[in-house]
Amino acid sequence: MAQVLVYLKKNVAENAAIYFEKAKKAKKKMQGAQGSLKENADKLQSLLKKQEKHASSEEEEKKLKERKKEWYEKFRWFFSSEGFLVIGGRDATSNEVVIKKYTESGDIVFHTDLAGSPFFVVKTEGRTPGGATIKEVADATVTFSRVFKLGQQNSPVFWVRPEQISKQAQSGEYLTKGAFMVRGKANYIENKINLAVGMTNAQQIMAGPLEAVKKHCETYLVLEQGSMKPSDAAKKIKSKLGGSVDEIIRALPAGGFKVVS
Repeated sequence: MAQVLVYLKKNVAENAAIYFEKAKKAKKKMQGAQGSLKENADKLQSLLKKQEKHASSEEEEKKLKERKKEWYEKFRWFFSSEGFLVIGGRDATSNEVVIKKYTESGDIVFHTDLAGSPFFVVKTEGRTPGGATIKEVADATVTFSRVFKLGQQNSPVFWVRPEQISKQAQSGEYLTKGAFMVRGKANYIENKINLAVGMTNAQQIMAGPLEAVKKHCETYLVLEQGSMKPSDAAKKIKSKLGGSVDEIIRALPAGGFKVVS
């Protein structure tokens, strides 16, 4: 049974006033304690969510590392909006490999007039690419060349057939690694910087022209030339699409970025 202390020198009204003040203070302390308890509970919930997100992110990256990669993923690659596989060189060595090992009769080879640019190849597999694929590959060829890093918007891009490409230089000339002689008529195509990155249903990070990425990725982001470092851009992309930072950086062209949407 609770005990009530009565002050004999005070009348009933004065005793009541004392207990009223004590009750107010007790209520205020209780409210403060409840507020503190709620704040701590919110902090704990936030911490648990961060831990779960971190664990989920680690698990996702683990799955991506365990995923069996396709042969074309060691190159630059994307699927055109018409469904054609397109592969491109990352450097002089991979340019050589793309042309010598993976280019077949019937394929279409793209390049720019700039030295050191990547070769891109449309794997036709007996089919005939339409204008959409030709335009997309022209855009990819200029986007993954030095033009992107230089902040320019386009550069002469042409396509030829595999039989027009040779490693045999003209008399008195020397071809460096990754360079080839192009003989015969070159077909020049209008082009522009055109870049998006998305996540395919197979959990692949695909970078290429917007029209191609939209066709094959449910979630994607549009990128432009900007001042953002590749690592910072990759982190922002990862927060939207998933994947790993390393894989995203590997998919992007050289230069600075602006994540548009």
